[in-house]
Amino acid sequence: MTEQMNQRKHPRLKGYDYGQDGVYFITACTNKKRKVLSRIVGRGLAPAAVLLLPAGQLVSEELENLKTRFPTMSIDQAVIMPNHIHLLLRLSAGASPRPTEGTIMDIMRVLKSMTTRRWNTLRGTAGQKLWQPSFYDHIIRDETDYLTKWNYIETNPARWAEDEYYTGRG
Repeated sequence: MTEQMNQRKHPRLKGYDYGQDGVYFITACTNKKRKVLSRIVGRGLAPAAVLLLPAGQLVSEELENLKTRFPTMSIDQAVIMPNHIHLLLRLSAGASPRPTEGTIMDIMRVLKSMTTRRWNTLRGTAGQKLWQPSFYDHIIRDETDYLTKWNYIETNPARWAEDEYYTGRG
C-alpha cells in the first residue's frame, strides 16, 4: 500500500510529442494553492474582474516574454486567477523548416522558473516556491473542444466561488 502511494502518476500522455503543432489547455496552480496572483472583484451586479497582485503582474509579464523565448508559441487565451492560471497555448512551426522550438514542458518550466525567481527577488526571499511542481494539460482535439476551453477561461472569474480551485474568499 505504501509503495503504491509513493508512486507518482505521470500526468503527460504517454507517447505523445508535446513539441508538435497543436493547441493545449494548461492549468498551473500556486504552491499550496495560495491566493497570491490576483483578486476577483465585482461578482454580482458588476461583471467579475481580475485585479492582479504583484505576483500576478510578474506572471502576466513573463507570459508576454515567452513569445520572445519561444517564437513558435502563442497564447490564444489566458486568465490569471487568485491561485492558478489557465492558458490556451498554441505551438506552430509555421513556414519554418525547423521543428517547433520548445515543448509544453519547456515553456512551462521557463514560465515557472522566471516568475518564481522574480517573485523571490520582489519579496527579498530565496528558495520560496511559487508553483506546485506539475501542471495539468489537455490536448485540444477539435473546434468544439477549443471553444469549450476558451469559454471556460473567459468565464472563470465570474464562476470563481464555484471553481474547483476556490479555497475561500479572495
